[in-house]
This record gives sequence, structure tokens and C-alpha cells, in this order.
Amino acid sequence: MRIREITVTPVAFRDPPLLNASGVHEPWALRSVVEVVTDEGVTGLGETYGDLAHLERLHSAAQLLIGIEVHAHHALYAAVATSVGGNVVSDQHGLTGAGSQQKTVDAVFSPFEVACLDIRGKAAGLRVADLLGGPVRDAVPYSAYLFYKWAAHPGAEPDRFGEALDPDGIVAQARLFIEEHGFGSIKLKGGVLPPDREIEAVLALRDAFPGLPLRLDPNAAWTPETSVRVGKALAGVLEYLEDPTPGIDGMAEVARQVPMPLATNMCVVTHDHLPPAVAAGAIGVLLTDHHYWGGLLRSSHVASLCGTFGIELSMHSNSHLGISLAAMTHLAAATPDLTHACDTHTPWQDGQDVVVPGALRFTGGAVPVPEGPGLGVELDRDALARMHQQYLDCGIRRRDDTAYMRTFSSDFVPKRAHW
Repeated sequence: MRIREITVTPVAFRDPPLLNASGVHEPWALRSVVEVVTDEGVTGLGETYGDLAHLERLHSAAQLLIGIEVHAHHALYAAVATSVGGNVVSDQHGLTGAGSQQKTVDAVFSPFEVACLDIRGKAAGLRVADLLGGPVRDAVPYSAYLFYKWAAHPGAEPDRFGEALDPDGIVAQARLFIEEHGFGSIKLKGGVLPPDREIEAVLALRDAFPGLPLRLDPNAAWTPETSVRVGKALAGVLEYLEDPTPGIDGMAEVARQVPMPLATNMCVVTHDHLPPAVAAGAIGVLLTDHHYWGGLLRSSHVASLCGTFGIELSMHSNSHLGISLAAMTHLAAATPDLTHACDTHTPWQDGQDVVVPGALRFTGGAVPVPEGPGLGVELDRDALARMHQQYLDCGIRRRDDTAYMRTFSSDFVPKRAHW
């Protein structure tokens, strides 16, 4: 089967005012939906970022993919690398580590690879998880992903999630997510308030939900010294501490002095980062993300490599829709060494999606592997058209949490090794 046609559709969906070290989420989140059609009329789906620069790279790559076999993984990757060219570093929003040429190629390639795996699964009557070696779990556990947040975007009506700017608000948010989705672990996005106040929030979560694994992710907002202090203060409380400070060297310094593993999706974001991180003992947990690790196959290879060096695994999330959730679930289901529940923003999308309801659901905090062939999800054409119109109307073409925050707080500075 050869690729006959590719359609890339940018979409926008409503996003709450979630706070982080770089600022605050804008009212609209951007994504791109990729449809790959073969000469036999089989269609596969992929999903990726929606920033304008990334969209332009997707369109350039799509032109070179026409006519290539959907099974020809290496030829597809080479065509994408050619389309990207040299000395290109994509925008990474400040929350997913430094950009690089390799990371840019992998991010452009990922949605096309997922779509081709979707096609291959449909043609063979197999799930994508089967193509990745077969599922080792029937359902993939996800974690409640908590954020400090405003009650509403300025000038808008309060959203149903409510304000969360103190420990009581964070606990209430966790309780809502656990009641609705059954999550069995909790992650707090930190780097927003001074570290001692975020310690208080974690301790409040421990007291409210005894026995549930807890994580804290300040997105490298702390110095190594502060990271060590916080790590020692939360000894026996955190499952892991994620990206407390910038860089492999800084993480290694902290890792030597704190009692819990350090996790990352910032200091190790491409294959080239693994050797120095392993040598320095910088991380104990890698949060993979197929959107910038080069798709599902390359992510599975990274997972195997991490197992060799004793690095545990979880999965990173950004604001995403159902195609991504399906791909994440298939990958996680077929990854034997996955040792921690995965991140997901899905609850924050509050039912907004481009896939037909029913194939994806949370049961006891986990998403069962979709039963249909390929990814097991179907595109909702009406929802796609509506979200594309929202993209055209919203006026946002690049995610910029910092610029949006500065419209309300002109002196705001992104927090990197700030405290």
C-alpha cells in the first residue's frame, strides 16, 4: 500500500487557564490532525502540535511522502528528514526541554508514522499494540494531572473546575478528578508558587489521599540547592520528583542528594541526551512522548534502552485530543517496562474531541486498549470541522504561555532556576 494523499487540518479547542513555570495556558489549545490515505483507500490518523511553524513543516513533509509504502518506516523517516533540512530547531514552548534538529525531525515524523501504523493495523485486522509486539496490559493507568489555575480566563465565566491557588483548591481539584475518572495516582504541576507553598500542597494531597502515589513537576523552576531542600522535605512522600532544576548536570547534582528518583521530560528529550544522562546518573525515570521522540516504534526502542540502564518509564502529556490518547494507550500497553502511570490532559478537555465517542474511556483511572483494528478510533467529521473553524476564528497561531501571562502581569518572568 502506497500513500496517495495526506490532509493536515489544524484545530483549536478550549483550554482552561492552567498555570505553569512559563505562564498560563491561553483560552485555545492548538493541534493538527493528520489523515493519510493509501492507494487502496485505507485511511490512517495521526495527531500533533498545531503551531504555525510546525504546520508548515508538516505540509512540506507530506509532499515528499506521497508514493511511499506505508510499511517502509525507514524510507518515510528519511523523506521527513529531507523535508526538514538542516539547522532547524522547533519551538518547544519552554516546557519540554531544549529544541534540536533531531527533535524537530522526530516531531514532524511522528504523526505520519502513527497514521501509517493505523493503516497497517486496519489492513491486517490488528491493533496498533499488536504491531508493537502485543499488549502486556489490557488497560493503561493514567495519573490525575493537577494544575494551579485561575477560576476563569480574565473576562470569561468561571469554568467548572474552579480556582486552585492554595492547598485546599488543589485537593478539591484532585477529588473531582478522582471521583470522575478513578485515578490511582496524582501529579501536581509546580513551578508556580514559592517552593514551600508547593510543599504544603503536596502534603495536603498526602493527607487527603493516603496511599496514592504523588509526583511534583516544577518544570526546572528551582536551583539545585532548592531542589535538594524540597526533595529532603518530601522524603517518603513523592513517588518521584520531576525536572526540579535545569540540565543534566543540575539534575545529577540533585539526584545524588535526594531520596526519591528524579524524572524528566526536559533534560533528556532526544537519543543524544541518553548517554550523558546515564553516565551522570541524572535521572531514574524517563517520561517518553511519542510526539517528539519520533513516533511509536522509536519510542519503544527508547523504552528498551532505558530498561538496559535501569531507568524506569512513564509518559509525558501536553494538551491533546483522542487520536493522541489512543496512540499513547497502544504504546503504553505494549511497553513491558512501563513502571508508572502515564500523564494525560484529557480531563481538562472536558469532552471536546475529534474522535467518535465510545472507543476511549477511563475505568478505574485506566484507559482500556481500544478494541478495533489500528488505533481503534474513528474521526468525527462534524467535530473536526467545528474545531477547524475554531482554529480559523481564534486568532492564535503559536502557543505562548509567557506572552499571554504578560497581558495580565507585564513584569512576569518565566521561572527557570528561579527559586
